[in-house]
Amino acid sequence: MGVGRMQANGGGNTLSESEIVEAALRVVRADGVEKLSMRRLSRELGVSPMAPYYYVADKRELLDLVASAALAGVRKPPPESGPWQQRLRELIDQIDEKLRKHPGLGDVLIEQMLGKQLDLIAAIMEILFEAGFSDRNVLAAYATIHTYLFGRSRVNPRDRSPLSEVTLPESVERATKYISDLRGKYAYDFGMEVLVAGLEAQLVHQPERDVR
Repeated sequence: MGVGRMQANGGGNTLSESEIVEAALRVVRADGVEKLSMRRLSRELGVSPMAPYYYVADKRELLDLVASAALAGVRKPPPESGPWQQRLRELIDQIDEKLRKHPGLGDVLIEQMLGKQLDLIAAIMEILFEAGFSDRNVLAAYATIHTYLFGRSRVNPRDRSPLSEVTLPESVERATKYISDLRGKYAYDFGMEVLVAGLEAQLVHQPERDVR
């Protein structure tokens, strides 16, 4: 759905799709996806409570608009473009780039995953099937990828004050000197290399009876 640029309440104020998406993501970042509502969105946009209804019918359609707009451009690499490991990494890299560009998008996607964003799940699973994983292991592999993509922020809280308020064990103190890496490319690349290598190992040891 593209709302383009339309007038609200028949007046001179107009809203674009990108403005609605960014306002919704600001609400999600500040208060969480559960607090996103049409009324809350209108306050964020500085328009009347009824104005958002000129663009989207309800919260479900709003979440679909946000997810679709924020994920625009993500494409599944074709089989001929390289081995499955390369294609999987390329696809996940695209998704991660969108998550970085739109903080809060992860919570929206989790809300939408079993709705209109099934194509995202399907694209990842198709690559795993093409690699030779069994039905059962495709599901397990996807769950692992999903946890990595959308769960990393849970182990890297923005408020790190508790770490400065306690005496850390020597091993923890040595490692946490690099805690800033957790939000950067180094930690992401490290995790992706571990994830792909682990999937390769699981594929090698996959019992033949599991392959369908």
